[in-house]
Amino acid sequence: MSYVPRLRQEYKEKVISALKEEFSYSNIMQVPKLTKIVVSKGVGAAVADKKLIDHAVEELTTITGQKAVATISKKDVASFKLRKGMPIGAKVTLRGDRMYEFLDRLITASLPRVRDFNGIKATGFDGRGNYNLGITEQIIFPEINIDRVNRISGMDITFVTTAETDKEAKSLLTELGLPFKKN
Repeated sequence: MSYVPRLRQEYKEKVISALKEEFSYSNIMQVPKLTKIVVSKGVGAAVADKKLIDHAVEELTTITGQKAVATISKKDVASFKLRKGMPIGAKVTLRGDRMYEFLDRLITASLPRVRDFNGIKATGFDGRGNYNLGITEQIIFPEINIDRVNRISGMDITFVTTAETDKEAKSLLTELGLPFKKN
């Protein structure tokens, strides 16, 4: 018996049947699922200091448990003193078991550590069934040692689903445990 993440097991046992009942899908393959989670972090000050990219990559690697990659600029922007090909951020794409493990840690350990937390906004849907969540401080993750942080910065988390509408995607993410604010 191999290890199966808790949320993947819960998806198979409870979420599929709940969504199938709610949206009356005729086939189990129509039920939306989470395909990937992308965690990205922009480091605008990296134009002046190249070491900030290394810190961002190291932090994302620590948080997600998967090696992060530096993102590079696609074009020149003279007002930002930015050249094409300069590193300006970091990102990680999580799929499979690592994705479910990260989501589980985000819901159970990290989001409750946010100051004055009463749910995440439901306005981050893009119209195609994907959800974007912005986090203002990386220190909410228990993997980050506060003493080693050189600068408090935020990050974006994108949940990519196979849902065709925002309503289906919100139901899927709610069933998986994301705590949306009540209107």
